Amino acid sequence: MQKSKIIGGIVFIVYLVFMILEFSEHYSFAFLLDSLMVPLIGVAYFYSKTPKNIFFLLFLLFYTLSDIIGVVTHVLTYYNLSEPESLVFYKYDYYIGNTLYIFSYVFLLIRVASKISFFHVLRHLKVHVIVLIGLSVYLVYVLQNIINKDLEYEYEYSVELVYNIIVLLLLSAALLNYFYRENKRSLFMFLGTLCIVFAEVLDVAYIYIDQKSILNVTAASLTLAAFYFYCKQTKFRDVIYRKEEEKYMMVE
Repeated sequence: MQKSKIIGGIVFIVYLVFMILEFSEHYSFAFLLDSLMVPLIGVAYFYSKTPKNIFFLLFLLFYTLSDIIGVVTHVLTYYNLSEPESLVFYKYDYYIGNTLYIFSYVFLLIRVASKISFFHVLRHLKVHVIVLIGLSVYLVYVLQNIINKDLEYEYEYSVELVYNIIVLLLLSAALLNYFYRENKRSLFMFLGTLCIVFAEVLDVAYIYIDQKSILNVTAASLTLAAFYFYCKQTKFRDVIYRKEEEKYMMVE
Protein backbone atom coordinates (compact mmCIF):
# COMPACT_ATOMS: atom_id res chain seq x y z
CA MET A 1 0.00 0.00 0.00
CA GLN A 2 2.84 2.38 0.85
CA LYS A 3 4.48 1.75 -2.54
CA SER A 4 1.24 2.47 -4.39
CA LYS A 5 0.83 5.78 -2.52
CA ILE A 6 4.40 6.80 -3.37
CA ILE A 7 3.83 5.98 -7.04
CA GLY A 8 0.55 7.91 -6.89
CA GLY A 9 2.49 10.94 -5.66
CA ILE A 10 4.96 10.50 -8.52
CA VAL A 11 2.07 10.40 -11.01
CA PHE A 12 0.76 13.71 -9.65
CA ILE A 13 4.19 15.32 -9.99
CA VAL A 14 4.56 13.97 -13.54
CA TYR A 15 1.13 15.41 -14.36
CA LEU A 16 2.05 18.87 -13.06
CA VAL A 17 5.34 18.89 -14.99
CA PHE A 18 3.50 17.69 -18.10
CA MET A 19 1.10 20.65 -17.90
CA ILE A 20 3.96 23.12 -17.46
CA LEU A 21 5.84 21.68 -20.45
CA GLU A 22 2.72 21.55 -22.63
CA PHE A 23 1.74 25.15 -22.00
CA SER A 24 5.34 26.29 -22.41
CA GLU A 25 5.35 24.57 -25.85
CA HIS A 26 7.91 21.88 -25.04
CA TYR A 27 5.68 19.37 -26.79
CA SER A 28 8.20 16.54 -27.18
CA PHE A 29 8.94 16.24 -23.46
CA ALA A 30 5.28 16.83 -22.61
CA PHE A 31 4.29 13.88 -24.82
CA LEU A 32 6.78 11.61 -23.04
CA LEU A 33 5.44 12.52 -19.60
CA ASP A 34 1.83 12.21 -20.76
CA SER A 35 2.56 8.69 -22.01
CA LEU A 36 4.18 7.65 -18.72
CA MET A 37 1.27 8.49 -16.40
CA VAL A 38 -0.93 5.45 -17.11
CA PRO A 39 2.00 2.96 -16.93
CA LEU A 40 2.84 4.42 -13.50
CA ILE A 41 -0.80 4.03 -12.44
CA GLY A 42 -0.64 0.41 -13.61
CA VAL A 43 2.40 -0.19 -11.41
CA ALA A 44 0.62 1.43 -8.45
CA TYR A 45 -2.40 -0.82 -8.97
CA PHE A 46 -0.16 -3.88 -9.16
CA TYR A 47 1.36 -3.03 -5.77
CA SER A 48 -2.02 -2.27 -4.16
CA LYS A 49 -3.68 -4.90 -1.99
CA THR A 50 -7.06 -4.69 -3.71
CA PRO A 51 -8.41 -7.93 -5.26
CA LYS A 52 -7.27 -8.22 -8.88
CA ASN A 53 -9.67 -8.96 -11.74
CA ILE A 54 -8.08 -10.64 -14.77
CA PHE A 55 -9.95 -8.51 -17.33
CA PHE A 56 -9.15 -5.28 -15.51
CA LEU A 57 -5.50 -6.33 -15.33
CA LEU A 58 -5.49 -7.05 -19.08
CA PHE A 59 -7.09 -3.66 -19.70
CA LEU A 60 -4.29 -1.94 -17.77
CA LEU A 61 -1.61 -4.11 -19.37
CA PHE A 62 -2.66 -3.48 -23.00
CA TYR A 63 -3.24 0.24 -22.39
CA THR A 64 0.18 0.52 -20.74
CA LEU A 65 1.88 -1.39 -23.57
CA SER A 66 0.41 1.01 -26.12
CA ASP A 67 1.66 4.03 -24.18
CA ILE A 68 5.14 2.52 -23.77
CA ILE A 69 5.34 1.70 -27.49
CA GLY A 70 4.40 5.32 -28.16
CA VAL A 71 7.26 6.52 -25.94
CA VAL A 72 9.79 4.20 -27.60
CA THR A 73 8.63 5.20 -31.08
CA HIS A 74 8.83 8.89 -30.22
CA VAL A 75 12.35 8.60 -28.83
CA LEU A 76 13.57 6.59 -31.83
CA THR A 77 11.97 8.78 -34.47
CA TYR A 78 12.42 12.21 -32.90
CA TYR A 79 16.06 11.87 -31.93
CA ASN A 80 17.60 9.11 -34.05
CA LEU A 81 15.93 8.71 -37.46
CA SER A 82 15.51 10.74 -40.61
CA GLU A 83 12.06 12.03 -41.57
CA PRO A 84 11.26 9.29 -44.16
CA GLU A 85 12.24 6.57 -41.68
CA SER A 86 10.25 8.32 -38.95
CA LEU A 87 7.09 8.28 -41.07
CA VAL A 88 7.33 4.50 -41.42
CA PHE A 89 7.74 4.07 -37.67
CA TYR A 90 4.83 6.39 -36.92
CA LYS A 91 2.64 4.39 -39.31
CA TYR A 92 3.33 1.12 -37.50
CA ASP A 93 3.01 2.87 -34.14
CA TYR A 94 -0.44 4.11 -35.18
CA TYR A 95 -1.71 0.64 -36.13
CA ILE A 96 -0.09 -1.29 -33.28
CA GLY A 97 -0.82 1.34 -30.64
CA ASN A 98 -4.48 1.74 -31.55
CA THR A 99 -4.95 -2.03 -31.83
CA LEU A 100 -3.65 -2.38 -28.28
CA TYR A 101 -5.97 0.38 -27.09
CA ILE A 102 -8.91 -1.36 -28.78
CA PHE A 103 -8.07 -4.66 -27.09
CA SER A 104 -7.67 -2.91 -23.74
CA TYR A 105 -11.17 -1.43 -24.04
CA VAL A 106 -12.55 -4.80 -25.16
CA PHE A 107 -11.19 -6.40 -21.98
CA LEU A 108 -12.75 -3.63 -19.89
CA LEU A 109 -16.02 -4.05 -21.79
CA ILE A 110 -16.00 -7.77 -20.96
CA ARG A 111 -15.32 -6.89 -17.32
CA VAL A 112 -18.32 -4.54 -17.21
CA ALA A 113 -20.70 -6.66 -19.32
CA SER A 114 -20.04 -9.75 -17.20
CA LYS A 115 -21.65 -7.95 -14.25
CA ILE A 116 -24.90 -7.15 -16.06
CA SER A 117 -28.05 -9.27 -16.07
CA PHE A 118 -29.20 -8.94 -19.68
CA PHE A 119 -32.57 -10.42 -18.71
CA HIS A 120 -33.06 -7.53 -16.27
CA VAL A 121 -31.87 -5.00 -18.88
CA LEU A 122 -34.27 -6.29 -21.55
CA ARG A 123 -37.11 -6.41 -19.07
CA HIS A 124 -36.66 -3.07 -17.29
CA LEU A 125 -34.31 -0.91 -19.37
CA LYS A 126 -35.55 -1.25 -22.96
CA VAL A 127 -36.02 2.50 -23.43
CA HIS A 128 -32.55 3.19 -22.03
CA VAL A 129 -31.04 0.70 -24.48
CA ILE A 130 -32.82 2.28 -27.46
CA VAL A 131 -31.69 5.78 -26.44
CA LEU A 132 -28.10 4.61 -25.91
CA ILE A 133 -28.03 2.90 -29.32
CA GLY A 134 -29.32 6.05 -31.01
CA LEU A 135 -26.87 8.29 -29.16
CA SER A 136 -23.94 5.97 -29.89
CA VAL A 137 -24.74 5.78 -33.61
CA TYR A 138 -24.96 9.57 -33.79
CA LEU A 139 -21.67 10.09 -31.95
CA VAL A 140 -19.87 7.57 -34.14
CA TYR A 141 -21.26 9.33 -37.22
CA VAL A 142 -20.06 12.75 -35.99
CA LEU A 143 -16.60 11.49 -35.00
CA GLN A 144 -16.10 9.65 -38.29
CA ASN A 145 -17.06 12.77 -40.24
CA ILE A 146 -14.40 14.72 -38.36
CA ILE A 147 -11.78 12.02 -38.91
CA ASN A 148 -12.61 11.59 -42.60
CA LYS A 149 -11.44 15.14 -43.37
CA ASP A 150 -7.81 14.47 -42.50
CA LEU A 151 -6.90 10.83 -43.10
CA GLU A 152 -3.20 9.97 -43.31
CA TYR A 153 -3.02 6.16 -43.39
CA GLU A 154 -4.68 3.60 -45.65
CA TYR A 155 -6.86 1.89 -43.05
CA GLU A 156 -7.12 4.81 -40.64
CA TYR A 157 -10.86 5.30 -41.16
CA SER A 158 -11.59 1.63 -40.38
CA VAL A 159 -9.34 1.61 -37.31
CA GLU A 160 -10.98 4.75 -35.95
CA LEU A 161 -14.45 3.34 -36.67
CA VAL A 162 -13.78 0.17 -34.67
CA TYR A 163 -12.09 2.22 -31.94
CA ASN A 164 -15.04 4.60 -31.55
CA ILE A 165 -17.62 1.81 -31.61
CA ILE A 166 -15.82 -0.11 -28.85
CA VAL A 167 -15.43 3.00 -26.68
CA LEU A 168 -19.11 3.92 -27.00
CA LEU A 169 -20.16 0.30 -26.36
CA LEU A 170 -18.10 0.50 -23.18
CA LEU A 171 -19.87 3.71 -22.15
CA SER A 172 -23.29 2.16 -22.79
CA ALA A 173 -22.38 -0.99 -20.86
CA ALA A 174 -21.02 1.02 -17.93
CA LEU A 175 -24.21 3.11 -17.75
CA LEU A 176 -26.47 0.05 -17.96
CA ASN A 177 -24.36 -1.62 -15.30
CA TYR A 178 -24.93 1.38 -13.03
CA PHE A 179 -28.69 1.37 -13.70
CA TYR A 180 -28.71 -2.36 -12.89
CA ARG A 181 -26.59 -2.30 -9.72
CA GLU A 182 -26.90 1.27 -8.39
CA ASN A 183 -23.91 0.95 -6.07
CA LYS A 184 -20.64 2.84 -5.59
CA ARG A 185 -18.57 0.40 -7.59
CA SER A 186 -20.74 0.66 -10.70
CA LEU A 187 -20.95 4.46 -10.26
CA PHE A 188 -17.17 4.83 -10.20
CA MET A 189 -16.85 2.51 -13.19
CA PHE A 190 -19.33 4.66 -15.11
CA LEU A 191 -17.62 7.92 -14.10
CA GLY A 192 -14.27 6.52 -15.22
CA THR A 193 -15.71 5.45 -18.56
CA LEU A 194 -17.41 8.81 -19.03
CA CYS A 195 -14.07 10.55 -18.47
CA ILE A 196 -12.40 8.19 -20.96
CA VAL A 197 -15.03 8.93 -23.62
CA PHE A 198 -14.69 12.70 -23.17
CA ALA A 199 -10.89 12.31 -23.30
CA GLU A 200 -11.14 10.34 -26.54
CA VAL A 201 -13.43 12.97 -28.10
CA LEU A 202 -10.96 15.70 -27.15
CA ASP A 203 -8.13 13.62 -28.61
CA VAL A 204 -10.02 13.50 -31.91
CA ALA A 205 -10.46 17.28 -31.76
CA TYR A 206 -6.75 17.74 -30.95
CA ILE A 207 -5.49 15.42 -33.70
CA TYR A 208 -7.93 16.20 -36.50
CA ILE A 209 -9.17 19.77 -35.85
CA ASP A 210 -6.81 22.02 -33.89
CA GLN A 211 -3.71 21.09 -31.89
CA LYS A 212 -4.26 23.47 -28.99
CA SER A 213 -2.52 22.75 -25.71
CA ILE A 214 -5.71 23.23 -23.72
CA LEU A 215 -7.31 20.32 -25.59
CA ASN A 216 -4.35 18.04 -24.92
CA VAL A 217 -4.11 18.99 -21.23
CA THR A 218 -7.85 18.58 -20.71
CA ALA A 219 -7.80 15.17 -22.41
CA ALA A 220 -4.85 14.07 -20.25
CA SER A 221 -6.62 15.34 -17.12
CA LEU A 222 -9.76 13.38 -18.00
CA THR A 223 -7.71 10.25 -18.68
CA LEU A 224 -6.02 10.62 -15.30
CA ALA A 225 -9.41 11.10 -13.63
CA ALA A 226 -10.73 8.02 -15.46
CA PHE A 227 -7.98 5.79 -14.12
CA TYR A 228 -8.48 7.24 -10.64
CA PHE A 229 -12.15 6.19 -10.78
CA TYR A 230 -11.25 2.80 -12.28
CA CYS A 231 -8.75 2.03 -9.53
CA LYS A 232 -11.05 3.44 -6.84
CA GLN A 233 -13.96 1.19 -7.86
CA THR A 234 -11.89 -1.91 -7.16
CA LYS A 235 -12.01 -1.06 -3.44
CA PHE A 236 -15.81 -1.35 -3.21
CA ARG A 237 -17.84 -4.52 -2.87
CA ASP A 238 -20.28 -5.29 -5.67
CA VAL A 239 -23.51 -5.43 -3.65
CA ILE A 240 -26.87 -4.93 -5.34
CA TYR A 241 -30.39 -4.87 -3.92
CA ARG A 242 -33.53 -5.71 -5.84
CA LYS A 243 -36.84 -4.88 -4.17
CA GLU A 244 -38.73 -7.28 -6.39
CA GLU A 245 -36.47 -10.10 -5.25
CA GLU A 246 -36.49 -8.93 -1.61
CA LYS A 247 -32.95 -10.01 -1.05
CA TYR A 248 -29.38 -8.85 -1.27
CA MET A 249 -27.07 -10.30 -3.88
CA MET A 250 -23.29 -10.32 -3.54
CA VAL A 251 -21.28 -10.67 -6.74
CA GLU A 252 -17.51 -10.36 -7.01
